[in-house]
This record gives sequence, C-alpha cells and structure tokens, in this order.
Amino acid sequence: MGKIRRHPPVKIIIACTRITGYDMEDLHGVLEKKLSAIESISGTFDFSQFTDYYAREMGLSLEKDFLVFTKPEKPEILPSLKLWANEIEQKYARKGQRIINLDPGYICDARLVLATTKNYTHRIYLNSGIFGDVHLIYQNHTFNPQPWTYPDYKQPEVIAFFNTVRENYMKLIHAT
Repeated sequence: MGKIRRHPPVKIIIACTRITGYDMEDLHGVLEKKLSAIESISGTFDFSQFTDYYAREMGLSLEKDFLVFTKPEKPEILPSLKLWANEIEQKYARKGQRIINLDPGYICDARLVLATTKNYTHRIYLNSGIFGDVHLIYQNHTFNPQPWTYPDYKQPEVIAFFNTVRENYMKLIHAT
C-alpha cells in the first residue's frame, strides 16, 4: 500500500482574456486581494489569432496574458477559485456581455492544470461542477502540450514563460 502524502502547495496562474485595450489595473487589484501579489505577467498577445470562440460575446479583437501569484496555494483551491473567477467575470460584464474571461489554473512540478466547467474525456471532476484539465505536462526539461492543449498554450513564448514559473516554483518548494 502506498503512503498517503499531502500535495505540496502550487503556483496559481490566471489566464486573462479581454477586449483589446482593456485597462487591467482595477482587475489586478481585485485578483491580488483574493490571492496575493502578482509575481509575474507574461507578455500580452493577440488572442484573436487562435480562435473565434469568444467573438460572439466579447468581439473579434481580444488580447490575453497570464498572471502568476506570489503565494503558493493548496491545489484544492482550484474549484472555488474558478467559481469566484466566474463571479468576477459577471461583475465586470457590460450589458450582460463579458469583457474579460478568467481561467485559473496551477503549475506544479509535473503539470499545468486548468479549471473548467466543461466536461470532456480527458478532464476529471474535481468539485462543485468544476473539472481539472491537465493541459501541459513537464517532461524532458520543458512543458509539453497534449492533443487537447489550446493553441495559445503551445506557443514557444508561452511555454518558455511557464518553464520559468516552474523553475521559480521548484526553487521555492525546495527552499521550504
């Protein structure tokens, strides 16, 4: 029988998709109040080049970046964090239409996991209507996409950003 161990804390990330030109200062404050200080932000990129999935609701011109938070959290926080993120999206909506989309997840030693409300074959049920999607796996010294990984998460600059987040996470975990 295997020995039961607690999973070490993880690095929380939030993917922020939004209408182009949206000022993120207020939203950053809301996110930091809930989680902790923002440790790093990826480069902002044109999200519209990857999909038109949100076009009907949010428009054709969207941008995206990834936020990483300072304080490690228990991975069990993911379902409640996704529910909270959905509430924030609705709070910032204009005339019932979202202008931001927040996708929380976490990075640990072996993977990047995203929270989602959508069930699919490769997603596991976590809690409260939320599923976990193992979106990237860490093998051969880098994060690697899966067949279901979204195109924007496959970009070399995004992979490099997540590799750096993992490297800093590993230093933090080994220091404690």
